[in-house]
Amino acid sequence: MSRQLAATRAIVNREIAQTGARLDDETMKLAHEEDDRGVNPVLRHEGVALWRQIANHLQQDIDTGTYAPGGRLPTEAELSRLFAVNRHTVRRALEELSRGGLVRVEQGRGSFVAEDVLEYSVEPRTRFSEWIKRHNMEPSGRVLQLKETLADTHVASGLGIRAGGRVVLLERLGFADDRPVSLTNHYFPTARLRGILEALRTTSRITEALHAVGIADYLRQMTRVTARLPTGDEAELLRMPRNRPLLLAENVNVDRAGQVVEFAIARYPTPRVQIVFEP
Repeated sequence: MSRQLAATRAIVNREIAQTGARLDDETMKLAHEEDDRGVNPVLRHEGVALWRQIANHLQQDIDTGTYAPGGRLPTEAELSRLFAVNRHTVRRALEELSRGGLVRVEQGRGSFVAEDVLEYSVEPRTRFSEWIKRHNMEPSGRVLQLKETLADTHVASGLGIRAGGRVVLLERLGFADDRPVSLTNHYFPTARLRGILEALRTTSRITEALHAVGIADYLRQMTRVTARLPTGDEAELLRMPRNRPLLLAENVNVDRAGQVVEFAIARYPTPRVQIVFEP
């Protein structure tokens, strides 16, 4: 009986040892896989700057679809751990990708893959909602302010009225899906369009508001485009970097009789919008 018990113990101990060895092998394998997934250390003796290696790696991930257009990249802290470098090196790589137009860096929000550029075609009947729908996206807007005010010299010149004349200001942030693509100040001559303030309070759709005050149709008479760097507020609202220019478009719209019904100053983020003039 004792010989049988001893033999049984030996068999059990051998099985435990073999099982333990297999578990150790599996644990080491998982640990190696975890290391492979978690850290991508850059090569420090390749003759290529560390930030350049990181930029190339991220660019490859963007090109292969690891990070989709509009998607958020890992934070600087996460990238620092991923590549085993300090944040300054990561920040230098992101700045390079931003300069190349592949990434946009939004202060306080992070870094995002640049989206496809929307073409804004200037036509006689240019309408915001139609422009966005043409790109198979959903248009929407947020009213930032709606009020009656006095026209300064520039606005008065655009509307063809005297400086200090009363106008209605509608400031609106326009979206394509959930991305801001325009920030526009719309000015309407109060004396010429009686009831326009009340109409815009009822609907923020300009075509409907103008129709409500007797303007059945209106056309683009003039568009002037310039470029400048955004202010802090503009950059925040349009979710664009301060070092990238925005497009500034001044538009004059007239009714069928040629009377000015609207003067607009629109700002478009160049990372996402380009203006196209067709003959």
